[in-house]
Amino acid sequence: MPRVIHTVAEWRALRASHRAAGLTVGFVPTMGALHAGHASLFHAARRDCAVVLASVFVNPTQFDEPHDFEKYPRTLASDTALMGDAGVDVIFAPSVAEMYPNGTRYTVTESELSRELCGAHRPGHFSGMLTVVLKLLQMADADRAYFGEKDYQQLELVRGLGTAFFLPTEIVGCPTIRDPDGLALSSRNARLSSTERALAPQFHHALVTAPTPDDARAQLAAAGFAVDYIEDRPHRRIGAVRLGPTRLIDNVPR
Repeated sequence: MPRVIHTVAEWRALRASHRAAGLTVGFVPTMGALHAGHASLFHAARRDCAVVLASVFVNPTQFDEPHDFEKYPRTLASDTALMGDAGVDVIFAPSVAEMYPNGTRYTVTESELSRELCGAHRPGHFSGMLTVVLKLLQMADADRAYFGEKDYQQLELVRGLGTAFFLPTEIVGCPTIRDPDGLALSSRNARLSSTERALAPQFHHALVTAPTPDDARAQLAAAGFAVDYIEDRPHRRIGAVRLGPTRLIDNVPR
């Protein structure tokens, strides 16, 4: 089973030994509630690196709705088992106090992409995400860090963060993992009712088949989705919808 640590000091001591031995480190940051999509990131890190570090931290500053933070599942025992099966060596599971020793006095703000798409619908989300990712990347001091393409806007923002702050860690994007019916795997899928789950694959289908974003929006609205946005960006169609209280995001190459 993976070793579980709770402080940056513990990891830094381990990292010093890895560096002295010339071992490469791959890092996968998560908020827990893991599924096969996360496992694919762990497997990619295991393939590329001698040591695999994963973090489990439900970051309070990236939740724009407090009840979402309160309801987010904390499943460290089952997450640890999944990570062990996927080849993770060390799990960093810090407290909020460990990650925010100065509270929220210091934050990261991006002024362009973070205000569009999901950023226009989730005020403060990307500032919270970028702040904690910068902390985690600084802490991990990894050779590579792995992020899923399902959260495509997040991936692009993290890549920009690495460039802007001269971070030495290579940011590696990994393909979206889907159920056989096309629905992108997400921890939020567990919140869907049986009726909503049966309807949810139409989101991916519309992204793939609709001639234009307007057509996709119309198809999804007619099917009962509340559409936040569907937009075409260079080489990518990206969207966010709601089924009942559950928000789903996805994107496809174009």
